[in-house]
Order: sequence, then structure tokens, then C-alpha cells
Amino acid sequence: MSGNVVHLHKHTDSPATIDARPVLTVVPEQPAAPVVPLWVRSGRAIRTVVTHETTRAAARGAARHGLYVFGGARIVARRTWDGRTAARYERMLRAAEAAGNYEAAAEWEERGQRFREARHRRRMDLLHSPMDAAKGVLVGTGMGIGSLVALGVVLAIANKDVTDVVTPLMAVVEFIRLLITIVQVVWGPLVSIGPFLALLALWAVGSHQQAAPQWALPETVRDTAGEPITPSIVVKALCDLGVPALRNAIKEMGDAGASMLGPIRIAGCGVEVDVTLPSGVSTNEVQNRRRKLSENLTRHEHEVFITLPEAARTVRLWIADSGALDESIGPSPLATDDTLTADYTKGRAPWGQDLRGDAAALSLYQRHLLITGLSNQGKTAALRALALWLALDRTVEFRTADLKGAGDWAMFDGLATILTQGPTDDHVIEATEMLEGGVSEMERRLQAPDGAAFPPLILVVDEAQVAFMCPAKDADKRPYGGSKATSRYFTAARKIHNQGRAVNVLLWQGTQDPTDQNLPKLVREGAHTRASLALGTESQARMALGDKAVDGGAAPNLLRPGLDKGTVVVASDGITIPAGQASITVRTHYIDTDTDTATEIAERAKALRDGVTTLHVIERGEERDPLADIFAVLGDAPRVLTADVLKRLSTLNSDAYGRWTPGDLKRVLEDAGAEPYKSDGRMVVGRDRVARALANRGKDGSASASE
Repeated sequence: MSGNVVHLHKHTDSPATIDARPVLTVVPEQPAAPVVPLWVRSGRAIRTVVTHETTRAAARGAARHGLYVFGGARIVARRTWDGRTAARYERMLRAAEAAGNYEAAAEWEERGQRFREARHRRRMDLLHSPMDAAKGVLVGTGMGIGSLVALGVVLAIANKDVTDVVTPLMAVVEFIRLLITIVQVVWGPLVSIGPFLALLALWAVGSHQQAAPQWALPETVRDTAGEPITPSIVVKALCDLGVPALRNAIKEMGDAGASMLGPIRIAGCGVEVDVTLPSGVSTNEVQNRRRKLSENLTRHEHEVFITLPEAARTVRLWIADSGALDESIGPSPLATDDTLTADYTKGRAPWGQDLRGDAAALSLYQRHLLITGLSNQGKTAALRALALWLALDRTVEFRTADLKGAGDWAMFDGLATILTQGPTDDHVIEATEMLEGGVSEMERRLQAPDGAAFPPLILVVDEAQVAFMCPAKDADKRPYGGSKATSRYFTAARKIHNQGRAVNVLLWQGTQDPTDQNLPKLVREGAHTRASLALGTESQARMALGDKAVDGGAAPNLLRPGLDKGTVVVASDGITIPAGQASITVRTHYIDTDTDTATEIAERAKALRDGVTTLHVIERGEERDPLADIFAVLGDAPRVLTADVLKRLSTLNSDAYGRWTPGDLKRVLEDAGAEPYKSDGRMVVGRDRVARALANRGKDGSASASE
């Protein structure tokens, strides 16, 4: 029964209890609590006290105020040394040399030499000053005593008392004795508290300059986001960037690095400053540390842009106001101005705003276009905004292939002569034949007489990566996709890139997540205007914009996917780019399709035209009915120029009508009794005549059948 407690007691609860024998009750013994040694408990208590936040704050406070005294003494000593020596001039001289400003260095050297000459003269004067001072004291004392005696004589004559002659002298003696008494009384306490006053003065200097290590300084909780950018903040950010050569050069500069900075200018929703780097520091060392520099400036990474201006060894920092890039830039002028029109030759598309807040306008004249980015970043909206503006020029013809098929280009129905929408291989085949039709038109124009003017023909392929990755092959085993010389889409794109610009046949492509497979090198480098939204890697940025733009500071891979929708980095000679830069960042206007804004703009573009018949499916390998095809391409217009009819027929089927001449068209219409005629001095095809010819042909067919 070890470990248990035995209780012996009797039943006495009731008088009727018969069995009053003792009863043994076994109660389990409770385990005893472990005994903690006193030294352990004391150690825990001491540790709790030592690690308590109040104790740590008190220790930091004591260390901080003690270090303020030492820091203040160091500052006072340095100031004294600077005042007595030419150290200040030496520092400024080294700073100017480090910054490469040799004119300023020569000026500081001259100032230092003048200081040394003046100091030498003062020291030479000190050799003669004791004798001069003794002479001055003797002369002054003699004159003072003589004056006092003369004053005493005057008093003696006035008071008729000879003893007044020494009265002024005795008054001076009493005053001197009083001063000695005051000094004797004050000297003791002054000697006692003097060191404390000196320490207090040193503490005040150190406290004002925060001359203590960072760990000892008080923890201040303040919001530094949106803090105004000042020269000291920029220099401190550069000093803490982790570039030893830059940090050492700033420390050696007498002006603490201020000579590196140009003026801080307000630039849109932020500020801009040029930084001239000291010798031994390259610009890419700063560019490669964009995130750290942004954090040092109390900004997010996307709020700081680093570019290279014309000046050598200089970086240009554009620093946004905190949160400014997350705000909307407002609606497009296309949506707010119903009277706005476009001019393909001389106009510029109002695409958005640059980071300075200035309007960013893009010239589209004879420039192939490529815009790329990750999925769902606003690529289609940015490309469509340019197309909608250019559609307001009635001379421009669009042939559009949307290989996503989500209805993003549906408003071009009735505006584009071809509109293919869908992601399947059949849609890729239609897009390929659309490009090949553009090649045929380009070749026709190239064979025209010199000096002939041609209206713009814009071939738009959105989601072009679908075409390049298409595995389908034609009857001759030629692939539609791919990047080989046998690829039909690739070959057509290359032909247009090579010669289309000269005759206003242009290719606009939108693609996502570029790789060498879905965006071949020859195709992406054939575009004159290259724009990129947010991308994943720097290698993709180089594919999208080219090495020159990325080496010059373009960084679409640093845009924030999902947050920087519609923000594009543009490399093109069609947009105004600051001197020395290879690219510009543009926040594009978003033209909404959900509220029919894009549709309304498209309707205005349609109203400028006589009516466009949009072909949705390219028919291949079928027997053609020329008269029926002519009627189909006429659309709802009462009459159409013969040249436009030929162009539309070529678009309908380049194999059947690509080589037609006006004579071929006239022959078919005359045979059907719907010959062309002149209207306002130009040959046109009348819709009613073609309709009657078709109807009469139907009646003739019915009569023949009944016979």
C-alpha cells in the first residue's frame, strides 16, 4: 500500500447502525509538486526583468544619452578642427575631383591656399603681439591714472577739499576689489558645475544631430510613405545602395554628395532628378538595384524608374508620388470628343499619358506594330484603342483576325472588310489567307507606276501566337504555323514587314507571353513600333522591345501583373521619347466595351464611310460566281467605285480575283448587262444594275428549266 493514505473511522451516522466496526478507506496519495531550486527561480526572475521591454527601453535610453555626449564631443572637435585647419577645403577638393568637376576642384584648391596664407599672417602677427600689448597696457594705464588725477583735482577745487584729489582713484580701487570678491564667491561653484555645463552643451549638440548608433535611437513610428523627395533623401538612398565605390565617394565628398545631384524637377505625378555618378561607379550598378533604391526612397519598386539620359555616367531617376500610379488617368479623348477625327499621314493617336502626366501620342504612319504582354494585362484594349482612332480616317481599310474569339473586336463588323473571330485551326487558316491577300495587294501596288498613292491597308492579328503555334498543314504539306521558311503565316508576315511599309500595307500584331516559338525573332524585329505590357522575365522583355531598349532602362518585366494593366513600355520613333532614352512608359486610356464606348466610336467611323461589307469566312477551293461575288461585295451602297470593287473581290478570294484588272471586271458586268458607268467623272458599279442582272439570270434559268 505504498504511496496511499489509510484512514480509520467508524460508522456513526445513525443510531441504528449495527456494524460499528472500524472501516479502512484507502485514498490515493497525490504526487508532490517538484521542488524548484531557489537559484533557478531567481534566474528566471532576473531574466524576465532583463528582457522586459521597459528594461530594454531604459537601457537604450541610458546608452543613447551617454553616446550623445561622445557624439557631441566628436562633432565639436571636428568643427573646431575644420575652423582651425584647411580640412574643409581638402574635403571639398576631393569631392569635386571624385565628381569629375575639375573646375570646382581648382577653385577649392585656390580657396584653401588663401586660407593658409591668412593663417600664416595671423601667426606671424602673434610674434609681435605681446610687446604691442604691453605697450598698450602701459600707455592705457598712464592715461587712465592721469585722467583720474585730473578728475580728482577738479573735485578738490570744487569742494575746496584737498583729499578729493584721490577720490576717483580710490573709487576705481574699490570697484576692482568688488570684482575680486565676486570672482572669489562665484569661482568655487563655477568650477564645480562647469564640467556639467560643458557635458550638457555636448549632449545638446549630439542630441540635435542624433549622434548615436541606430540601435540606441528611439523607435519612432511614423508613416514615411509619400515623404517629399529631398536631396538628402536621394543621397542617403544612393549611399545605402550597397555599392562600395559609391558609398566611399559620397563619404569623401565635402558636400555629402550634393554635387552629384541635378535640380529636382516636378514631372507629372512625381519628381525627376539626374544623378552624376562618381568615377568608378557604372550606371548598371544602380539600375540593377532598383528595388533596393526604391525602398531606400520609401517607395514601391514600380514607383521608381531608372533611365539613362544623354550625359555620360548619369542616371535619371523618376520617383512617383506615393500611390499616384494606382490612380486612373481619365477617359480617352475618343470617348469625350465626338468631333475627333484621325489623319493617318500626319496625325498621332491619343494613346494615354506618360509618367510625367503629359499626353502620349503615337504616330502610326508606315509603321508595323507589335504589342505583347502577359495574359489579361490589357493588350487587346491597347491595340484596339489605336485601331479605333485610325478608323476615324475614312481612307483606312482594316482586315482583322481575332484569334481569341471573345468578341473583343466585334465592333469592327461593318468597319473591317474581313473579320475573323475564333481560336481554331480553321480561323488560323483564314488569318493566314488574310495576310496572303495583303501580300497580293502589296505586290499589286509595288507594280504600279512610280508616284502612285495608295490608301492605308491595316492587317490586324490579335493573339498572333495562336497562328505561330498552329500545327495545321495545307494540301501541299506546308504548315500554316511555325517559323520555318515553309510556314505560310510566317512567310506572309515577313513579306509584309519587308516591303509593305512603302505602299501603306501594314501588319499589327498582338501576342502574349512571348517566346522564340510563338514569336519568331525575324517577325518581332520587323516591327517599327514595339510595345510591351507586364512580362515575367527580362529575357521576355528583350524579345518584346529589343536589347537596346532594355539596356537603356526599359523594364516591362518589373511592371506589376494585374495592378499595372494598360501600362506599356514603348520603343518607337513614332512617339516622343526624352533625349537619351530608348523607351518611354505610357499609361494607356481604356476604352470600355462593357458600356458600348468602343461600339459608339466604331459607329462614328462607319458613318464616315459609304458602307463596308465585312467578310467573316474566307471560302476556299470552291467554284466562284463572279456576278454574285460582285453583288456581295457591293454591300448596301447604291454605287461603288470600280477600284474599290476590285479590292474587295481580291479580299474575298485572292486566288480567284487577286489578278483581276478593271477590264476583267468590265467584261463580266457587260456580259451580265450591268456595265459600269460614270458618276462625278469616275467609273462606278451600280448595285441596282447588278441586282437586276442576277434577277434576270434567275428568270432565264427558270424558263430554261420549264422548257
